[in-house]
Amino acid sequence: MKISEQLQRLIALGVHELAGLSEADFQQLGVGLPDETLAVVSPRLVPPSRLAPLLSLNDKPGFVVEDMTDVDEFVDQVDAPERLLYTIASPKRGDELQNYTPDEALAALAERGLSPLTLNEGISWLLQQPQRLERNSCFMTIGSRKPKARGFDARTPAIWVSNGTGRDGKERKDAPKVGWCWWNNRHTWLGFAGTEQRYN
Repeated sequence: MKISEQLQRLIALGVHELAGLSEADFQQLGVGLPDETLAVVSPRLVPPSRLAPLLSLNDKPGFVVEDMTDVDEFVDQVDAPERLLYTIASPKRGDELQNYTPDEALAALAERGLSPLTLNEGISWLLQQPQRLERNSCFMTIGSRKPKARGFDARTPAIWVSNGTGRDGKERKDAPKVGWCWWNNRHTWLGFAGTEQRYN
C-alpha cells in the first residue's frame, strides 16, 4: 500500500489530532518514506495509551487493560528510527512461535533475521490491517519493555481479542485488546510479531 494511502487512513482515524498536528503537517511526516512498507506512528508522536483506542475489530474499539495503566512506560528495546513517522518491512505475526516463551522467541526471531515488533509497531500494523488480528492467532510485541532499576518488568505487551470476561466487560467481547503476559510464560494462541527492516 502506498504511504499516501496509509497517511490518509491515519488522518481519517484522527491520529494527526492526537499528535496535535494539522493534516498537512502530518502528511509532511511521511515525505520520503518508501511505498509498500508499513507506516509506524512513533510513541514519541502518539503513545500507545492514546493509539490503542483507535483500533477496531468486529465494530468494537480497542482498549488497554485496566491493570496496565503504565503502558506508556514500555519503551522501545530495538533500534527504532528517530523519525516520528517511519516504516517497517513485511511485518509477520509469528504464528510458528506460539507456545514459545518471550526469551525463546527473541532468539528464534534473530535466527530468522527478524527484529521483534514494538507495541506501537503492532498497533500501527493493525490500524492499517485489522484483519491481521484473529482469535487464537494473536501476538506479543516484545520489542517494547518497561525498564526497572535492575533489568525489566516481568510483563511483556501483547495484542489479542478480548473474551469480554472479568474487568474487560461483556461489552468488549471480540474487541482488540492491548494487555500483557509474563515474560517466562507460554501461550498457545500468541505468536511473536517481527519485521525484516525499519526505514528512517
